[in-house]
Amino acid sequence: MVTGGGSGIGRALAQAFKGAGASHVVVADKDGDAATQVARSIGGTAVELNVTDEIAVVDLVGGIEATHGPIGVFASNAGFVTTGGVEDANERIQHMWEVHVMSHIYAARAVLPQMIANGGGCLLNTASAAGLLTQIGSMSYSITKAAAVSLAEWLSITHRHQGIHVSVLCPQAVDTSIVDNSPDAHLLEEGGIEKGVSSVDGVLDAEAVAAACLQAIRHERFLVLPHPEVAEYALRKATDVDRWLNGMRRFQHSLFPDGDLPGDALV
Repeated sequence: MVTGGGSGIGRALAQAFKGAGASHVVVADKDGDAATQVARSIGGTAVELNVTDEIAVVDLVGGIEATHGPIGVFASNAGFVTTGGVEDANERIQHMWEVHVMSHIYAARAVLPQMIANGGGCLLNTASAAGLLTQIGSMSYSITKAAAVSLAEWLSITHRHQGIHVSVLCPQAVDTSIVDNSPDAHLLEEGGIEKGVSSVDGVLDAEAVAAACLQAIRHERFLVLPHPEVAEYALRKATDVDRWLNGMRRFQHSLFPDGDLPGDALV
């Protein structure tokens, strides 16, 4: 099962799972038409789903298990990006929390009982390199992706003895529609945030990211880092956080030399 499966990384994951021999792939997305197109291309099932609706997630898991059998892999992948600092509206922050954190909790809560009863399974949660590092220009994205990584760690520690393998995807820039689908698309493009992130280590295509996820699942590896440089950045942060913070401040200044970035509205 793949949420956010109608485009980008989710679509690539659905196609990769089918290519790897999955008996059936469920493509869930808030855009039902997009989910249908992907599902048709791989002979799967399409579902229009709001991942922040826990009842809908529970009903979906139960229905799929009854119709197609146990779910072996649940890829909780839906996400979006915005700009903004502490001045951002509570409603916008809460919505990102619901999509980036609570949706993973809802997925795990719904699918873990059947996975454990059936001897095991895999949770693949999409976070971001921002969850290990940060995201310049977006407080909400940074803190929710960090929470997503922390949640995945907890799930892995708590349920590994029950046969549950957890992987967390932490890419940098990927060629998807995440910016186009953002409510702040014009700010991301005009402000240089997307360009600044993608210029560091390049933009990967979604298929390469999906391939990295499959490899991690096969080898039961927790961190999925399609951009291997992220491991080095995380190590630098862990060993000397003050130096890392200074480096990030310099990088931010290179993107916004005039200081025109989210948060400046406070002064």
